[in-house]
Amino acid sequence: MEKKVLSEQAIIYGDVAMPKGWDIDRFDLAKSTFESLNLNEKFKFSKTWDSLNKYIIEHVHLDYYIKLVNKNTWGNIYIPNEKTEPLLNIDPVDLRNSPDYTCLYGVNTSDCMVRIYYDDNRRKGRSWDIELKTNMFILFPSTNMYYINNTQKGSLNFVQTITYEFI
Repeated sequence: MEKKVLSEQAIIYGDVAMPKGWDIDRFDLAKSTFESLNLNEKFKFSKTWDSLNKYIIEHVHLDYYIKLVNKNTWGNIYIPNEKTEPLLNIDPVDLRNSPDYTCLYGVNTSDCMVRIYYDDNRRKGRSWDIELKTNMFILFPSTNMYYINNTQKGSLNFVQTITYEFI
């Protein structure tokens, strides 16, 4: 008897453990998010963002043999008790130009839950909940719908989203 895995849907998550002295300047990312939203501009490239991005790309490649290249990035600010509508980072009528993976990074988060929906063959509409903590990332297929539920009471949550293409 043999088994062949035809497809796999994995979620990769963990803390961003940078080497000593190379920590992510989360204040810089939060400031860039605020500026891009306030000025209605694209998220600007920065050394901090580049360090985070390279960490994710390199660790995913080394640990799981998945080669990624950037597609897009943006930041969001969530007010206390804000819950997003379900989010999907692909265009169903243009899958060729849609990203393959979505990464959420907790720039500054507390009480921030992410629910990721997936199908398990005939068992449709399943979901998995994970808390997005500060300095943590969650990487999952962009075909998965998700939403972010913030139950924090007195502060803002900053979340960086990066989409990737699989090469």
